[in-house]
Amino acid sequence: MRILLVEDDLKLAAFIMNGLKEAGFTVDHCLDGEDGLHRALSEEYDAAIVDIMLPKLDGLTLIDKLRSSMNKTPVLILSAKRSVDDRVKGLQTGGDDYLTKPFAFAELLARLQALIRRASGNSEPTILKVGNLSMNLITREVIREGKKIDLPPLDFALLEYLMRNAGRVVSKTMIMEHVWDFNFDPQTNIVEVRVCRLREKVDKAFEKKMIHTVYGAGYVLKEEA
Repeated sequence: MRILLVEDDLKLAAFIMNGLKEAGFTVDHCLDGEDGLHRALSEEYDAAIVDIMLPKLDGLTLIDKLRSSMNKTPVLILSAKRSVDDRVKGLQTGGDDYLTKPFAFAELLARLQALIRRASGNSEPTILKVGNLSMNLITREVIREGKKIDLPPLDFALLEYLMRNAGRVVSKTMIMEHVWDFNFDPQTNIVEVRVCRLREKVDKAFEKKMIHTVYGAGYVLKEEA
């Protein structure tokens, strides 16, 4: 899951980014509204976290321009403004949820996950399941045929992306953009290395393999017939 964070408070931004990365998200950070709007319009995100008081372009104007461009990325608004009128204004502008500062990270994470679930129309909001492989997005448990598979955050994020796109071939570029938070370098073999590591944990101990290479195209996770 790839998140856009638009926040000019460096200390708060670091706090949010560290927490989200530990939870398996990829995070792109912008310090001002103009840069945030440019990134939101030019790249694909699963959700955005936008502060209201921003340099160059305030958060509400950013959201308004985003919606005027028919961009439907779910937006969680952050603000020190706590009045009902402020919250109503933020939601009427096009924000999907509103969180006042200070806040507990656990609440931010829960609200963000809820936005993503609603946007995806996922009827099973906390569990991803492909064949005999299941992933609990809340407890962070991965289980296959009753066996628990322990994954570090980056491997968890990679598997989550593959499971959300089950049956669909995803390219190396797509994986880089959604799982890593730096620009794609066609010379790097980091995706191949990580997929190999993931196979060791998800496929090696089982007769049927689920992670398949589609040569010249990318990878696909599917239940083998």
